Amino acid sequence: VYICGPLETFLSIMKLFQSEIQDPENYAIFYLDVFAESLAEGKPWQNSDPDWADPIKVFKSVFVITYRPPDNPEYKDFQRKLHARAQRDFGVHLEPSLKDYIAGSFYDGFVLYAMALEETLADGGAQNDGINITMRTQNRRFWGVTGLVTTDQKNARDIDVNLWAMTNQETGEYGIVAYYNGTNKDIIWSQTEKIHWPNGGPPLDNPPCVFSTDDPSCNDGHLPVLGIVAVGSGLALIIFGISSFLIYRKLKLEKELAGMLWRIRWEDLQFESPNKYYKRAGSRLTLSQRGSSYGSLITAHGKYQLFAKTGYFKGNLVAIKHVNKKRIELTRQVLLELKHMRDVQFNHLTRFIGACIDPPNICIVTEYCPRGSLQDILENESINLDWMFRYSLINDIVKGMNYLHNSYISCHGNLKSSNCVVDSRFVLKITDYGLASFRSSCENDDTHALYAKKMWTAPELLIYDRHPPEGTQKGDVYSFGIILQEIALRNGPFYVEGMDLSPKEIVQKVRNGQKPYFRPTTDNKCHSEELTILMQGCWAEDPAERADFGYIKIYMAKLNKEGSTSILNNLLSRMEQYANNLENLVEERTQAYLEEKRKAENLLYQILPHSVAEQLKRGETVQAEAFDSVTIYFSDIVGFTSMSAESTPLEVVTLLNDLYTCFDAIIDNFDVYKVETIGDAYMVVSGLPVRNGKLHAREIAGMSLALLEEVKTFKIRHRPNDQLSLRIGIHTGPVCAGVVGLKMPRYCLFGDTVNTASRMESNGEALKIHLSSATKEVLDEFGYFDLQLRGDVEMKGKGKMRTYWLQGEKTDMYVV
Repeated sequence: VYICGPLETFLSIMKLFQSEIQDPENYAIFYLDVFAESLAEGKPWQNSDPDWADPIKVFKSVFVITYRPPDNPEYKDFQRKLHARAQRDFGVHLEPSLKDYIAGSFYDGFVLYAMALEETLADGGAQNDGINITMRTQNRRFWGVTGLVTTDQKNARDIDVNLWAMTNQETGEYGIVAYYNGTNKDIIWSQTEKIHWPNGGPPLDNPPCVFSTDDPSCNDGHLPVLGIVAVGSGLALIIFGISSFLIYRKLKLEKELAGMLWRIRWEDLQFESPNKYYKRAGSRLTLSQRGSSYGSLITAHGKYQLFAKTGYFKGNLVAIKHVNKKRIELTRQVLLELKHMRDVQFNHLTRFIGACIDPPNICIVTEYCPRGSLQDILENESINLDWMFRYSLINDIVKGMNYLHNSYISCHGNLKSSNCVVDSRFVLKITDYGLASFRSSCENDDTHALYAKKMWTAPELLIYDRHPPEGTQKGDVYSFGIILQEIALRNGPFYVEGMDLSPKEIVQKVRNGQKPYFRPTTDNKCHSEELTILMQGCWAEDPAERADFGYIKIYMAKLNKEGSTSILNNLLSRMEQYANNLENLVEERTQAYLEEKRKAENLLYQILPHSVAEQLKRGETVQAEAFDSVTIYFSDIVGFTSMSAESTPLEVVTLLNDLYTCFDAIIDNFDVYKVETIGDAYMVVSGLPVRNGKLHAREIAGMSLALLEEVKTFKIRHRPNDQLSLRIGIHTGPVCAGVVGLKMPRYCLFGDTVNTASRMESNGEALKIHLSSATKEVLDEFGYFDLQLRGDVEMKGKGKMRTYWLQGEKTDMYVV
């Protein structure tokens, strides 16, 4: 029997065979049933029929499907209790077999029915309402004794099955060549056991002219000329469409790579000295040369120390990590890594801001988390961590790593507690991921620091003098297990009770791989038994026995007693935990007050320019100021009035909030100041309150192109098939700026330049950038903007004005 192709085809053919068991000539099918049961129960094949003296010849071309037995701890515990109860209540001794899995499946089915019944009764339904109960069992997912139980819309359970084939033609030994993952709908082929095809290769799923002879192609005649032309034209059209799509994607990718939006010039980073660290004690700011691997803002007897190498980029505090390389070769691989790093946006991964490749100041710039690394927090005895807080930190790591493993980056490769940092809201984020080709790997193998870093490295990676920089996903799971032990015991990484070993000794013992395997100490008195099981599963010697972060995420949801609380309650609990720590230290209370004051000031800086806010804080009257040359940006949404009339107020608010939140994140990358938003109007200016020469036109032009590119892919929640049409106008000229009002003061701009910029926007076109001759003259000095003459346009109150379209930037100017 030759069977191949998708598993659904295989199952269909198997059902066809089962229907013909009564045929006395189909002995192979009858024996196949018995053979499958033997394989499923782990028994060797025994043939007692003298008519089948050579079972190897009979079955060498047969595939067998059996259930895949679960390997989760709940199933093994259920199996043990099942055998014990059968012996105790009925005097029956059971051996491990397929019947245990069937019993477990019945148990999970009863639990599913109970869940649906409970929900029906809670909603006021009746226990005999079969339709309602049945509908509640559809498309469900829960963790049962047989593992993850999922059902589809037809109430069919997605199960895992093994595919067996004869892997040894001489002994007739069968082995598992693949298994089907019912949850993911994937077939996973074995890397060690292969299928031996009798004729050198698998047969076709549907051999031509065999199962269906009605196909005209099976006739002796030939296709008519018209049919051949039609088929050829169709194939050519399909090939042309696919080629066009691939070419478009290729060109778009090349444009993004050539744009190098990630690049940061060294002079754009502002800090007193690139080789010094800041240290704050009280209200004084001094310099310090000490610090941890990442850096932190932690409590130490009432003093706060900022250990990370930091600086300011566009007014924001950022972390700067220097790379030990003399120069960076911008290969395609490096450009792709930088592009994908810039695309990563996740709450539990530090945001990649950019990179500087100006020798000798080659560095990576990322988001700065002021609470420091997880290692700093665990080693600080003055911080009390209850298990609610610890579970919250563990969940943050799991979420971040699960996202990382499912992204283009694929794995971390260097996960440890010092690479897990905590932001001001006590949200843990993972840093130092990605950019494997960009980072330096030159290290001395004999240094104490290097062995200290390898204490989180998996045994299979320690056999290399230098393990691959990209690491493995299973290696990350091992590192997570070591971090779990750090969080649970707070005795440092790889704590072994009763032993005082150096990092080098620990690494050598783990590398040896001798049984019993050398692992950290676990203590069920300090943490739950479930957490011990998770740790031991994560640092298993065989990488295949380690779970992935998808499973760990589900496991932690069961383990964490706080899993049902809301995000707001979780955040409030974290802040309450921090407040309880501050109650023990008077000086820290003062620092907390200063921290809250800083937050209020930051909020004020979001409303008013920094210089204006400082004058208001000092109680001074803000004097209006004239600026000789600035560039103003106006935009609005074409058709917004009709869209608002067809939408609810809540949908309109949600649309504007989504759009302008996206815009606000983009303009942070440019030297601009957001003046205001009124309805669908968005106003931005560059060149004030801090003058920047003639760079204001370049910054506004670059920002406009970025916003226009983003709005083309922006999705409206309540109207996903509609595309927003943004209309943009730009003008350059003098303005006067000042603060208007005492209650809710606003920083406003006055002058004819504002009116002209508004006219440029209102006389523009959808999805185009309309700019004046004044702006064009300034942009021409830079020489890399693509401008197209529109012509003379009649402006209300202005007469005819010569205007231009901003098409984009000339990519050939970005040559490194």
